[in-house]
Amino acid sequence: MQWTMNENSLFAILLRSRWWLSFAIAAAITAVAVALLPAPYTAAGWLMGIPFAVIGGIAAWRQRNRPSSARIERSIMAAQAMSVAEFKRALIDGFRSDGYEVDATAGSGYDFTARKGYRRAVVACRRFKVARTGVEPLREVVAARDAADAQDAVYVALGEVTEQARSFVARHSIRLVDGAELARLLPVRR
Repeated sequence: MQWTMNENSLFAILLRSRWWLSFAIAAAITAVAVALLPAPYTAAGWLMGIPFAVIGGIAAWRQRNRPSSARIERSIMAAQAMSVAEFKRALIDGFRSDGYEVDATAGSGYDFTARKGYRRAVVACRRFKVARTGVEPLREVVAARDAADAQDAVYVALGEVTEQARSFVARHSIRLVDGAELARLLPVRR
């Protein structure tokens, strides 16, 4: 028996899409069903869009704190204009506002550590402006995590991350902070 949703199913795709798309589909299905069904079955027509409305509600809840694409772009441009020290300070402030206790002391292979509850993470952000991230800096972060006896490793990147690096991230449980998550952590001046 399969308990996970197929990633290519209609509902999985709608969960990854913008929330309003599910509501639009629900409204369209309901309108067509009510218009085409005979009078005794119009109640069923009103109910046909409910699954899509539920998926829309779940997607809206998941997307409630996700930054817009314009904010992501502004955050990336602002970060590219920062020096390493400025970026590190802004990132530390972002982690603190996200509920982490931060130790700004750098170690071998990482720039600072962040703790939330009992979990401690090493955070590497000194190479944030690199245009293309490969596997080697990620190996350094894994080695730093192991040497610091931390549970998690976080790597911050503004540029492209290669497919090999993404598979390395997945295999070694590294949290990659880029794009939307970086925009969520960094304050943006309007």
